[in-house]
Amino acid sequence: MLTCDHPVPPDRYNDRVEEHLRVTRFYHASQIGVVQCQKALVNALIERWHPDTYTFHLLVGECAVNLEDVALILGLPTDGLPVTGMTMSSFEALEAECLDQFGVAPRKVKCHVMLLIRTILFGDKFGTGVHYKFLPLLRDFGSIGQYSWGSACLAHLYRALCRASRFNCKKIDSPLTLLLGWAWIRLPYLSPLPRKSRNFPLAKR
Repeated sequence: MLTCDHPVPPDRYNDRVEEHLRVTRFYHASQIGVVQCQKALVNALIERWHPDTYTFHLLVGECAVNLEDVALILGLPTDGLPVTGMTMSSFEALEAECLDQFGVAPRKVKCHVMLLIRTILFGDKFGTGVHYKFLPLLRDFGSIGQYSWGSACLAHLYRALCRASRFNCKKIDSPLTLLLGWAWIRLPYLSPLPRKSRNFPLAKR
């Protein structure tokens, strides 16, 4: 696991960085920032999650987060190459990969993409870890935007909800920005945020 101690994504970019982020298709996600966790709402959703159907069972019926929600809430691509990789146990190999990845331009953009992966897409229970498997996907800068980051984020959320619904699980390691954004949009009476109809991605609301 890699660790990242950058607590909050940068709010502004110069034109060149913005252009690179648009190429990677992470620009919209980079505009979201940090969403404060609503523990009561998250716990209520976990209690109503059924792993056998991958849906929330509410009084009004069953519902679930889907790929359209991911595209609208986070602005991530939902089609393209699968986001997959291997686990690296060698520290030397990990160090060499990091030097290769972040020692060349546009390293600032790659660092920020890794930050977004850690904070918004694939966060862990502690909010500081980034899995090694994402590093090789950033090796070819021009192909970063060809991966289906949105579907991988949704799959990560489903897996995290299934784990969190177990009686012996105390924490959830999932993209809470996606989960909370979905809940506030689909169940607007729970939303603590002002509703602005023209913001994209919707998580910026």
